[in-house]
Amino acid sequence: MPGENDAYRPLPGAHDELVDGGGRPRAELGKIPGKFLEKPATELARAQSLAELSLLNQGVTFSVYSDNRGTEKIFPFCHVPRVISAADWSRLEEGLLQRLQALELFLADVYGEQRSLAAGVVPPELVLGAKHYLPALRGVVPPGKVRIHIAGIDLIRGPDGAFCVLEDNLRTPSGVSYVLENRIVSKRVVPQALNEARVRPVDHYPTKLAEVLRTVSPAPPEETCAVLLTPGPYNSAYFEHTFLARSAGIELVQPADLYVEQRKVYLRTTRGPRRVHVIYRRIDEAFLDPAVFRPDSLLGVRGLIDAYRSGQVALVNAPGNGVADDKAVYAFVPALIRHFLGEEPKLAQVPTYVCARPEDRAYVLEHLHELVVKAVDEAGGYGMLMGPQSTAEQREAFRRQIEAEPRRYIAQPRVELSTCPTLDPERRRLVPRRVDLRPYILTGPRGSWVLPGGLTRVALQEGSYVVNSSQGGGSKDTWVQQAEVAS
Repeated sequence: MPGENDAYRPLPGAHDELVDGGGRPRAELGKIPGKFLEKPATELARAQSLAELSLLNQGVTFSVYSDNRGTEKIFPFCHVPRVISAADWSRLEEGLLQRLQALELFLADVYGEQRSLAAGVVPPELVLGAKHYLPALRGVVPPGKVRIHIAGIDLIRGPDGAFCVLEDNLRTPSGVSYVLENRIVSKRVVPQALNEARVRPVDHYPTKLAEVLRTVSPAPPEETCAVLLTPGPYNSAYFEHTFLARSAGIELVQPADLYVEQRKVYLRTTRGPRRVHVIYRRIDEAFLDPAVFRPDSLLGVRGLIDAYRSGQVALVNAPGNGVADDKAVYAFVPALIRHFLGEEPKLAQVPTYVCARPEDRAYVLEHLHELVVKAVDEAGGYGMLMGPQSTAEQREAFRRQIEAEPRRYIAQPRVELSTCPTLDPERRRLVPRRVDLRPYILTGPRGSWVLPGGLTRVALQEGSYVVNSSQGGGSKDTWVQQAEVAS
């Protein structure tokens, strides 16, 4: 029977994840879109209430430091999933693995012989002048020869339906705990639809993570002690830190729990010191070691970097990775793929103007009203100008900032993000809201593995392009269908 959401239509000019341009369920996704589009409003509202209650009971929260009404928030969630066909996922997975391989080789070169810089593949001044380039680590080969153990690659789908890389997260990518928690909610709230969709599981991520940690250890896997280093309960991602430590079966520790002696790291325990071989760090590298980085850091472990240099401990992810996910270096990743792999990129990315280059800067300053300007060292939607939605005053402020510090900014044309049906709680109906996707890739000495799915973030505000939870965004469960699913 036709439902109350028959009038659902995607935004003009946008690719919709569940329906085609005429509002018909996408054939490649089988019957799954109809399971949600044909639901009565009362059933949609009931399922959404159950989902929110489940998240509340699970304690799935994040913090917003700038909110004066209180920092701890239930992570906003819409129970209507984003569904990705097996064919689309297969192509995407190939592109992600290719990109990570090239970025890993680039980092090894930057902290090694720097041949790619000498060859001009990336302008040397762009790399060596990057905020997150750490010259003190040049020549250091990490245990297992892996630097990007955990990657989160932000993707969007343009109007043509093709996935496109928006940015790389290679330092301390967050959000994977919400992927796992969202699936738990789906199992509770829409179990029948989940089963019929033949969705690939995500719950083995913690096992894969623990395996990666053991394989990069300087000690045999069976003797390895791995810990997750957190700044503590006041950190915005503390829920994730506790979730991952518990589910991966490793100790959750704070800096005061660790100390270094003779270039070896130890954990203070009630039974005496215990040697630590692997640290999954969720602390920014600037605060990791007051003897090397910020001397005023109260979050660091003195001597940690010296232990890392000597190969006595593995740091996950490796410090210094930020030079490869710098938003200015992003513009050169296709060239890096060609240089290191001799292949054409399998994933497109957004055309990027690097304001450090005079010709790019001149174009950006002339077209501020059309472009999205980003600070290369900001995240979470901060330090950004949405040109088409900006005021003259905002554009003038960014003009001054770009002219004063051109290396700090890049600009891109605004790409129309794909939409996905999302429940509007006030209107009690499904409406199109823009989404992105952050898949997670784990890498050890034996190769890489892509979590089948990822964090779909959704801009919950009408007309918004900002999906970050700290600025009003939420998330959805991402359903990747198995290859044998019938349409």
